[in-house]
Formats: sequence, C-alpha cells, structure tokens
Amino acid sequence: MITSLKNSKVRTVRALQSRRRVRQREQCFVFEGTRLVEESVRAGVPPVHVFYAEPVEASERGGRLLETLREMNIPCYAVSEPVMAACSDTETPQAILAVLPIPNLSRPEHPTLTLILDCVRNPGNLGTILRTALAAGVEQVLLTPGTVDASNPKVVRAAMGAHLLLPVAALRWEAIAEAVVGCDVWLAAAGGETLYTAVDWTRPVALIVGGEATGVGERALALAQGQVSIPMAAGVESLNTAVAAAVTLFEVVRQRMARVPGVA
Repeated sequence: MITSLKNSKVRTVRALQSRRRVRQREQCFVFEGTRLVEESVRAGVPPVHVFYAEPVEASERGGRLLETLREMNIPCYAVSEPVMAACSDTETPQAILAVLPIPNLSRPEHPTLTLILDCVRNPGNLGTILRTALAAGVEQVLLTPGTVDASNPKVVRAAMGAHLLLPVAALRWEAIAEAVVGCDVWLAAAGGETLYTAVDWTRPVALIVGGEATGVGERALALAQGQVSIPMAAGVESLNTAVAAAVTLFEVVRQRMARVPGVA
C-alpha cells in the first residue's frame, strides 16, 4: 500500500490535478469515481494506472471493477485514505481514481454540427456543456483562446465521461474558421436579432456560445453570419451559458428529428 505523499506516482497524480502544463506535457488527465473509471473501460480508453482505497475494494461494484482492470493488466495501487484525499480534487474523495491518456479523437472533415465555445471560463459550465453536446449529437467542440482547459478536473467531473467520445480541440481562431468552412455560423446572444427557433438548423451549422462574464470577443462576432436569441420573460437579462447552449442544441435535435420519417 502507498502511504507516502512523496511517492513518485502520488506526486504525478497531484501535479496532473493541479497544473495544466503538466497535463499538456504528459497528455494525461485524471478520472475520479467508480462510474467514470467504468466509463473509460467501456469506451476503450484504458487507464495508465489506478489508485484505490479500501472502501472500493470492499464494495461489490468496486471489487468487480478492480478485477476487470487487473484482467486488462492495468496497474492498480492500493493507497491510504490520506493519500487518496491528497490526490483527489473533491472534498469527499470517491476512493478510486485513474490516470488516463487524453483521448485524441479525430474531428470530422465535413461537420454538420459544431459547437464553438468562446471565453467560457467556468469549469463547471464547460463540463456541463460537453456532456450536453455529446447528448445532442455535436460532432466537434472547438475551444477558443481564453476558454478553460478541457482537462481541468472540475471540467472532467462535470462532463461525466464526454471526453471519451466527443472530439474537443483548443484552437486559434484561424484554425476554427477553417474547421467550419461550409457551415452556417450562428452566435448565441441575449440581444440576437433572430429567434433560435427561426434558424434552419438542418443545414451544416456551427453555434458559438460565449462565457457569462465576458460574452464573446470580436473574432466570434466577425465569424458569425448572425446572432440568435432565446425569448425570456421581462426582467431576465440572460441565461446561464450551459443552459443557453442546451436549449439551442436541442432545437437543432428537434428540427433534425422532425425530418426523419416516423419520428414525431
């Protein structure tokens, strides 16, 4: 059992949790909790190694997971609860965490639904948006300079495994513009001149959503062909970024499903 915070693997995990530069250098990030580690196995992204504390091994579900990991020849290290607490990014550690390679999923050459996130700095919002984007069938998520790191542990936790299946790329604006050539580009904005339900979302499209605090920058405004808005009751200035993204993305889903024979 690992009991020392000076252990090299422990120090690496703590660095991955706290430092973006280390995650980028190692091309690894950390999944916490039984559910997320299970998701990584199901998605075919096996962990580099796993830390676990006694409560996981003692539980039926946790024991099965550890057995599966060992059958895959993935190193599983028992650690003391103080070590697990030091390695965890949560106030209540879930007694198992895994170091995973950051997936390098290929992006589509001719995307039909792209989400561009500009200056979204709240990790919880970004993670929630990634989870929603996966559910809505988004084919790629592009992050502009100034958006929080997608491998941030709070983002990873809120995304609930979306990183394993959804192509996410942090790009400069020039590369983003190239990635959506041939797409209608719409910007979600509180004062948008077009209702979000009035857009033809069945075409190849890209949706730009900005952060709550700063909104979007000039590059986003220049790339968009128009701005869409969600009607709200008087006195309400704006929606949470993740909520606005979800409402708009599921309008895309609604319109596209309406074109499928036999789907109401």
